[in-house]
Amino acid sequence: MIRAIIFDYGNVISRVDNWLFLERISAFCDTSPAELHRMIYEQSGLPVQYETGQITSDEFYGKISELCRLNMKRPDFIKAFTGIFTTIEETTRLLRKLKANYKLALLSNTNEWDFEHEIRKHESFHLFDTVTLSYVVKEMKPGRKIYLDALVKLNVTPEECIYIDDIREYADAAHAIGIVGIHYVSHEQLLDALRIRDIRI
Repeated sequence: MIRAIIFDYGNVISRVDNWLFLERISAFCDTSPAELHRMIYEQSGLPVQYETGQITSDEFYGKISELCRLNMKRPDFIKAFTGIFTTIEETTRLLRKLKANYKLALLSNTNEWDFEHEIRKHESFHLFDTVTLSYVVKEMKPGRKIYLDALVKLNVTPEECIYIDDIREYADAAHAIGIVGIHYVSHEQLLDALRIRDIRI
């Protein structure tokens, strides 16, 4: 019997658009958003280091500023970096309904600034019984450790859980340890997947 439902954050609870960040910081250097994407997300490894807790927020800011020759104050950088989310209202309503019958958990590949400035301020955050964050656990999905952290906090077996993620590989990784993995494509598809598993909505 399913006792807990675990949600990813990005593109499940809120849509994410990293191009907004790149466009904003492009105005503070001589580099295009496309080139910034290549430098930061394809070559530097800094976002992964930040999301696995290998570097601090200050180190991330300093290294990105140096890499991109960025003339941008720290508060402005934080605002640009974290202002990339748009709430998916259908998911917020679904979480409120599910809360009546199930434990709810959040499991996210994320960093300190996104958590502090976006995730913990989200209108649905209070609904979660437990929270598992990659920068705290120091491992990102699809690593096994991050899923096990969520299970321990919830005090449930894998078979008693559903995990929902917009990246199929991450849903499959949950499935590999016995959790019911659902690949999120759309809200209607998610509702169908939950109903098939007799989830009370």
